This record gives sequence, structure tokens and C-alpha cells, in this order.
Amino acid sequence: MIETRRVETGPGLVFDVSVAGSEAATLVLMLHGFGVSRFYWDAQVPALSAAGYFAVAPNQRGYAIDARPDPADHSQYRVDRLVADAFDIVAALGHGTRRFHLVGHDWGASLAWQIADQYPERLLSLTSLSRPHPLAFARALALPDGEQKRRSQHHSRFLEPNAGPDILADDANWLRTRLTANGVPAAAIQKHLFVLNNPPAMEAALAWYRARGVAHAPVGPTKVPTLFLWGDADDTVGRVAAEGTGEFIAAPCQFEVLPGVGHYAADQVPERVNELLLAHLARHAS
Repeated sequence: MIETRRVETGPGLVFDVSVAGSEAATLVLMLHGFGVSRFYWDAQVPALSAAGYFAVAPNQRGYAIDARPDPADHSQYRVDRLVADAFDIVAALGHGTRRFHLVGHDWGASLAWQIADQYPERLLSLTSLSRPHPLAFARALALPDGEQKRRSQHHSRFLEPNAGPDILADDANWLRTRLTANGVPAAAIQKHLFVLNNPPAMEAALAWYRARGVAHAPVGPTKVPTLFLWGDADDTVGRVAAEGTGEFIAAPCQFEVLPGVGHYAADQVPERVNELLLAHLARHAS
């Protein structure tokens, strides 16, 4: 059973968080990406609880209605603030300085790579869905064939002032179409749009991009045991970036290709994600 908890981490920051499992158990923090929400992890939260973990999946800054600073103030959506939110949520749930497993998808995985780089001592393991190591991604972006650059064009489009209205036009047709094309079930799309299909939420989600710009914060090789999942039908991440990730992991690393799977693996093939995730966590329990 998934419980929704309101977790306050500071003034004006109250996050809605999906949780399941004993608070005394090892915590697994799951960070969603753009265009989805905490509901992206709806199949993982109960599976992790059943396996003996304390599963935690928040709507992140801007996605949570009561943790939504003014999206026009891009400084409120800097990566350092998003990283701090992750640790503050863990602390507010009673896990203080305890080590935990970290799982991220898309933007949430970008944060996860950053956290693993800056705070490897806090993590038992790292799992990234659909987001290669930043160094592999940057290398692919710079290749003369332009393939990864074409796949990532939306990053620049999201910086434009009219991006929010364009995405939400015609009942969020752009986002619905993209999620559908990537194999996300209709019921899951409705859950994500319950969170995002309104201008304040969408502007806040886009503020993550606008605060960062097109350049990622620098990181080094990852020193945390890592599972990287990539669907070979992902429209935003090409094979070169995906296959290059292992070169930048200075720890045990497992790279799994999901045949025929798009950008949203946990929504599209939840059972396979659970199988791989639970095995990875079990291998790196301490």
C-alpha cells in the first residue's frame, strides 16, 4: 500500500511524497524527471516495501504545489537547491546521515549523478534510468554527426518564454503525444497530467531547465555502484551516450539495454525495472 505523506523541509517547502515500508528499513529515494511525477514510481514503491525497504518518491520542487517557489526566480531552481531538497526529505523522514539507495529518471537521474559525485559516502548504490553519465552525454553531444544534439533539441526549446503554453496547448497535447509515443499507459499519463497540466506547475518544471541552461554541472567519474537502464527506443538518448556511460564509472557497474523500450521505462516495463532494481540493491546492501 502506498501512503501519501506531506513532508516539510523548511518554510514554504512541503512536499507530497509516496512512501511505503518500515521507516526503520534502508531508505530508497526515487527522483522523477520532467513530464512525469512521483507517480512514475508507483510500481516500484510497493515492490521495494515488500522486499524490506523504506521506499520514498517525492513530487519534487515545483511539482509539489506547496513546494513551489516563484518559477520566475530561476535561482530557486538551481541544481544545488534541488540536491539539497533530496537530502532534506531524507532527513525529515528520520534518516539523518544514514546511507541510502538513490534512484533517478531523466532530470531526477541528472540530480542523482550529481549527488553521487558530490556525496558518494552517503549512497549505498545509484540507479539511473534513461540518463547517461553526464560525461558520456556531453561527449555524445559534441560529436560531429549531431545525432545526440538533435535528440536533445527540446532542452533549448524549453528555455523559450512560450514553452509552457506550447506544451499545455490543446489539453497538453505535446506532452500527451510524447508520453504515448514512448509507451506510457494512458492511466499513467493521466496521473502525471493531474500534477502538470496547469501553468504554475509547468512553469516550475521548466524553471529547472532555465536555471541550469544548456550546460550540465561538471562531475567526475562516479564512485558509487551503479545500475544504468536504457531503452533502445528512447527518443532523447542515443546509443553512443548510453554505451559510453560505463567508461565513467569507477565502481561496479551494470548496463542493461531494454529492447523496444522508450524514455519512460518504469511506466512502460515496471516488472522488468523492479527485477533489475531489486537485484542491484541486494548486491549493494552495505
